[in-house]
Amino acid sequence: MKVYHRLYIAGFLLMGIALSSCKHYLDLQPISSFGPETVFGTVENARMAVLGVYQELAGDQGYGIRISMYFPYDDDTYMGASGDGDGDRRDIARYNLTPGNLQIERPFEQLYAGIERANQCIKYIPQMDLYRNGTPQQQAELRRLYGEALTLRAQFYFQLMLNWGDVPAHWVPSADVQNLFEAKTSRDSIYDHILNDLQLAETLVPWRSEISSLGDPNDERITKGAVKGLRARIALFAGGYSLRQDGSMQRRSDYLKYYQIADTECLAIINSGQHSLDPSFQDLWQNQVDAHRIDPYGEIMFQVAMSGGTGATDSKLGYYNGPRLGGKGNSSVYPLPTYFYSFDSLDSRRDVTIAPYWVNADYTIQAQSISTLCDGKFRRDWITNPSFGPTNNAQYFGINWPILRYADVLLMFAEAENEINNGPTPAAINAFLQVRKRAFAGNPSRVGTPPADKQGFFNAIVNERAWEFGGEGIRKYDLIRWNLLGTMLNNTKAALQAMANGQPPYNNLPSKMYYKLNSTTLIWGNSFYQPAPATTPSGYGSVNWVSSSMLTSNSLNKYAEGFTAGKTELFPFPQAIISANPNLVQNPGY
Repeated sequence: MKVYHRLYIAGFLLMGIALSSCKHYLDLQPISSFGPETVFGTVENARMAVLGVYQELAGDQGYGIRISMYFPYDDDTYMGASGDGDGDRRDIARYNLTPGNLQIERPFEQLYAGIERANQCIKYIPQMDLYRNGTPQQQAELRRLYGEALTLRAQFYFQLMLNWGDVPAHWVPSADVQNLFEAKTSRDSIYDHILNDLQLAETLVPWRSEISSLGDPNDERITKGAVKGLRARIALFAGGYSLRQDGSMQRRSDYLKYYQIADTECLAIINSGQHSLDPSFQDLWQNQVDAHRIDPYGEIMFQVAMSGGTGATDSKLGYYNGPRLGGKGNSSVYPLPTYFYSFDSLDSRRDVTIAPYWVNADYTIQAQSISTLCDGKFRRDWITNPSFGPTNNAQYFGINWPILRYADVLLMFAEAENEINNGPTPAAINAFLQVRKRAFAGNPSRVGTPPADKQGFFNAIVNERAWEFGGEGIRKYDLIRWNLLGTMLNNTKAALQAMANGQPPYNNLPSKMYYKLNSTTLIWGNSFYQPAPATTPSGYGSVNWVSSSMLTSNSLNKYAEGFTAGKTELFPFPQAIISANPNLVQNPGY
């Protein structure tokens, strides 16, 4: 259900946009159409105000496409839109961004619009008479709304810091700000502030099992587990490496303090019993894309609800990425060939995460080569609603963007335990193995035993996170906080060249793959790990699979071409923002 978007459209807009959604973060406007005494005069109006904060996560300028599918690439698992630089989305993926690239300006502004809306809610909700003197039900709902606003503001600032590092920060509505032309605020200071906010927020919002007493249990709003999980994630980034203003990659000297925060929060979630893994990795994603079924396991803990079929409220998930259907779609997020071959052949995540096919108008399968693999978790052909069939030109399908999953909580806990204790504890190993056992359901002998030493266990976590979170916009930022981005990009370039040259471990790969013709299910006729048979099996078609020309084509030879250590770990500030603010200094190297 898209409850919080439905409420926003049906109610909040009818109020005349009581909270401003600023066009430019330097031109923030105070509450206008109705004063705060009206907007925050009832629980229902306060709820609609907070739903307006949620709104700034969605749409083309939010997690509907740019933040989710432009910004996180290239990494060592995926690459973004292929081809030469274009001064646009391709330059983001190629690490060739310039301050004048318009694809970064409006998302930057929308994140600040979310902060402004959140600041208004954070100021006024605790001042409401009902917050102190309402019925227990009213007070509980208002506390929840206050906690949600704190959490959403934390997410907006977190996303800004992931991409721009030190950014201007303000914690009150724009009407209360003396000088809107703010200089950068240290990310360390912002991290500390939002970690404190989240510590407060988790005392205000309910666990998922408690939501029925506060309203619709399927409303996709933030719960205590999501707050704690987000606090753990932000703590790991606060304690991780990041590009500083002098062009060096550094982490705080007290970084273990932040690993301890992550450890404590993750353990609390695990012990709560509120969340668990969906036993089937494929069901988790197929149900999410098709029926938007509310996850009974609570694995998807925080997601951006998309709906409405517009660029302001929906997502292009399943259109911009994923297999094409009847020739429609972009298929512009590419799993790398080396990523495909990094999986164990029996790992159930490979064939969910990677879809090596397009779908014809009659739903028969058209296999693709190793250089044109498709992102697999968001597949339009999984949608059974006939209105989104191959004859429909829609680009918006109401597919939600997951921000946090329980699998991440387990692996963050394992990582924090390993770092704090100078090696994996039994609890860390157990959390790690829960994720692997789900991946190898039915093949327990392939789960293996994780290394017992600190570095070995860390390396195992690095690999496991790659296999678990492919296509979820996490990997590049993980590599940055580990100070491994440049190393992994270079290693991947070398591996792609080895594959093109037919060198070990890629010296026995098939030049062709055979697949069943006229089938609505992809059925392969030969092994991915042996040279192809000389003749085509009866009833099968073929697709060129691995060749030197494919792997050095324009699709792959531009991979991460512009990465420059000490510069491109961060984006440049948009030129319009720099020009408008004389106190804002551009990021290093731009």
